[in-house]
Amino acid sequence: MRPFDWGLEWAERWPQSAAIPQNGYSPARYLEELNRAAIRDSAAFYGYEKPADFELNDNILRFSSPVRTPYPENDVVHARYFPAATKKAVVLLPHWNAPADGHLALCRGLQRLGIASLRISLPYHDYRMPAELQRADYAVSSNVARTIDATRQAVIDVRCCYDWLESQGYERFGVVGTSLGSCYACLASAHDERIAVNVFNHCSTYFADVVWTGLSTQHIRQGMEGHIDVHGLREVWKAISPVEYMDRFSRRKTKSLFIYTTYDTTFRPEFSRQIIAKMEEYNVDHKVVVLPCGHYTMGETPFKFVDGYHICSFLKRTL
Repeated sequence: MRPFDWGLEWAERWPQSAAIPQNGYSPARYLEELNRAAIRDSAAFYGYEKPADFELNDNILRFSSPVRTPYPENDVVHARYFPAATKKAVVLLPHWNAPADGHLALCRGLQRLGIASLRISLPYHDYRMPAELQRADYAVSSNVARTIDATRQAVIDVRCCYDWLESQGYERFGVVGTSLGSCYACLASAHDERIAVNVFNHCSTYFADVVWTGLSTQHIRQGMEGHIDVHGLREVWKAISPVEYMDRFSRRKTKSLFIYTTYDTTFRPEFSRQIIAKMEEYNVDHKVVVLPCGHYTMGETPFKFVDGYHICSFLKRTL
């Protein structure tokens, strides 16, 4: 368990921060104001300058993240490239604490179907993990603003991947996200018009609700209790919650696949049903698949094959 921290220093480089001085605001109130401003102009919050240093070696793409942090290793984005002869490509976002070789079988399967992919390393994960860490604790933690900053960085890094894919001649784009990667994928899709097809492997509404109730994030909740409750956490993490961008997402006219599990103790099923209800309310073109397993058993036999089948067949059909 890591100690609680508002982490206001992490907010200093956000686009909205210069126009909203802290003045007499408490840390919680100040972060609430920054979240509201970020949502009002989310195009700026999730906007970026295109990197100029894309480099591909041995099918590993590297480039400098437009979001800078105190950790140089985290600021170099790594993405494994699986080329294909068609004009179709997806960016694949793995789950929290995924190893560097996680989800590669799915990329190879898509490649056989003629769909190229970039499997991106998330902020503070594998190649990008600071030496002081053994897990990707800085991606999601009881440091409130750092968690927002990591999410913003992930979304922007994903968008940069499409810049590179475009430069390689790809024209039709999708995104595949699992667990934490699913949240990032949804935010990216809401803010990038190039993404036409979405696959959300585990899905939810509010970032705070998943962290507060999830079995695998109880150590984070324990670090926060006594400083903030779930209602307050929703307010200070609104800008990284997919449900806040439903209007923007629905205007994009994408096709989406939502996959969740019956016995998920990390992304509780009621949260998945809530975001799907929102999709129906906003008339989003979507398909739903429910697997009779838990969050982590989705990655085990036989469910990983069923999951992979649904992902691949959906992308083959819609991309």
